[in-house]
Amino acid sequence: MIDVRRLAVLREVARLGSFNRAAGELGLTPSAVSQQMSALERTVGTAVVTRSTRGVHLTPAGRILVEAAESISAELGHAGRELERLSATRTQHLVVSTFTSGGQGLLPDALLRFTADRPDVEFTVLENEPEESLPLVRSGQADLALAYHFDGPPPVVPGERSGLVWTPLLDDPMMIVLPARHPLAARGRLSIAELADERWVHGCLSMGELLDRYAGLAGYRPLVACRGTDYTFARALVRAGVGISMIPRIAVGADRTGLAVVPLEQPCPTRWIGAVTALRRRPHPLPQALLDALRRTAADVQDRHAARATRARPRPRRWLTTGS
Repeated sequence: MIDVRRLAVLREVARLGSFNRAAGELGLTPSAVSQQMSALERTVGTAVVTRSTRGVHLTPAGRILVEAAESISAELGHAGRELERLSATRTQHLVVSTFTSGGQGLLPDALLRFTADRPDVEFTVLENEPEESLPLVRSGQADLALAYHFDGPPPVVPGERSGLVWTPLLDDPMMIVLPARHPLAARGRLSIAELADERWVHGCLSMGELLDRYAGLAGYRPLVACRGTDYTFARALVRAGVGISMIPRIAVGADRTGLAVVPLEQPCPTRWIGAVTALRRRPHPLPQALLDALRRTAADVQDRHAARATRARPRPRRWLTTGS
C-alpha cells in the first residue's frame, strides 16, 4: 500500500524541484527525503523522479502520484472543514477566490442571493488570477473560484485528472471604449481593422497579447500608450483622451460618463467566465448553493446586456405612402 506521507513528500519535491528545498520545507534532511523517494519507488515498482543538473523531474508515474497526492490533500482539507461545520459552536465558512472584474460584476449580487437564506455563513474572498485560483481549489484552500479563459479550451477540461469541475457562467465579449467625443463614438459596431491608427490603453496584461493577435490578423501592430493592469485606470485614461481601450463587457462598469462603449464586429475576442469547484464524491451543499446563485446572477447580467443592446439598436425608418 502506498504511504500517504511519502506522497506528501513527493508533492513537495515536485513543487520545489529539489530534494534539498523540499527537505527544508518539510523539516527533514535531504537524506531522509531521498530515502522516502526510494521507499516509494520500491512500493510502486518504478521510478517516480529523475535527477539532472537542472534539478529533480517527475517521471510519468511520478506525475500520476502527484495528482493523487493533490487529490488526497484536498479531500483531507475538505473533510477537516466538514468536521468543523458539524460543530454547532462554529460559524459556517466559505472561501472564494476571484479575479477582480468578476468579483465586481458577478460576485456581490450572487453573495446577496446566497446570504438571503443563509445569513450565518461567513465568507473569505481572495483576489487572484485563474492561474493562482485553480491550485487553491485543488488543494482545498478555496471552496470555489471565479475564473476565465479566452480562445481555446477552458482551464479545466472534462476527463482530465485535475480534480476540478468547470461550470460555464457568462460570455463576456470585448468592447471598445473611446472618449465620448471620439469620431467613432457614435458607431453601432467597430472592427479591429478600423482602429489601426489609434493609441491603446491596456487595463490587463492579457489584453495586450489578445489585441496583438487580432490586430496582427488585420495587418497592423497596435500603438500602445499604456500597459496597465487595472480596468478602472484604463477607463480614466480613455476619459482623459490618452487613447482607446478594449475592455471585457462586464468590466466596463456602470459609470460611462465621458465614454462611448461600442461593440466589436465578429470575429471578435471574447472572455468566457466560469466557476471552478473541486470534484468531490459528496459535494458540500454550500459551495453548490453559491454556484447556483452565480448561475442565476450571470443569467440576469446576460439579460441586462441583451436589453441594453436592443435599446441601442437603431429603429427602422417608417415611410409614409400616399395613394395616386
